[in-house]
Amino acid sequence: MAVDIPGRWDCVTIAGKRADVYSPAGDDLHPGAILFLHGHRLETLAGNEVFTREFARHRIPVVCPHGARSWWLDRICTDFDNALTPMSYLREQVVPWISEQWRIAPPLIGLMGISMGGQGAFQLAYRHAREFPVVAAISPAVDFQKLMGQGLPLDEMFVDAEAARQQTVTLNLHPLNWPRHQLFVCDPTDAGWYEGTECLASKLASSGILFECDLETSAGGHSWDYFNFMAERTVGFVAEQLLKESRREA
Repeated sequence: MAVDIPGRWDCVTIAGKRADVYSPAGDDLHPGAILFLHGHRLETLAGNEVFTREFARHRIPVVCPHGARSWWLDRICTDFDNALTPMSYLREQVVPWISEQWRIAPPLIGLMGISMGGQGAFQLAYRHAREFPVVAAISPAVDFQKLMGQGLPLDEMFVDAEAARQQTVTLNLHPLNWPRHQLFVCDPTDAGWYEGTECLASKLASSGILFECDLETSAGGHSWDYFNFMAERTVGFVAEQLLKESRREA
């Protein structure tokens, strides 16, 4: 990472599991924090210059837990833990750690994620909308049931593709309990995940649920070229909406 970007990344341990943490420089920090969920390739944002510049610009702390290939669901995945679900870990261990570290607690913790982590951010926000009213996802892998039968941890977590589909974001919308501020983006050339993201947008719109999305901008498909291209918009969205939430809390 370029040395001229203020703040620093550290690797910490939260309840026995690794996490990468960005701490902005100085004392005048953003009133909120970001909980970022990584994708299936396990790449967090540690050292990512593009995203780090945005975090530094908004002076916002960021925590990137390591969640293995768990899909961040409320289901046991032995690739992650034999007894604790990834979603429980986030709520019961990571969120309190953020509160202790920076005195920032829900609803001022915004969720972000890429690919597997993008749908994971929505999974958490849709199930606990009052705790997490701000969420942004880049190329969310909404229809993860399509990966069943490929020897991935999903095969252990679900008996078949239909059982997996029942746990997808699109089928877990609550018409009366949804995050107030949500944004998702997906490159139209993203052959794996665009269709599911488009279906999610359609269902949200038909349900009268407020959201923002960009399903038109193309900048490299399902790749870091696209993810980095969307860093300014997604980080800016989360930072701005968390400011609104902080005023609501004041």
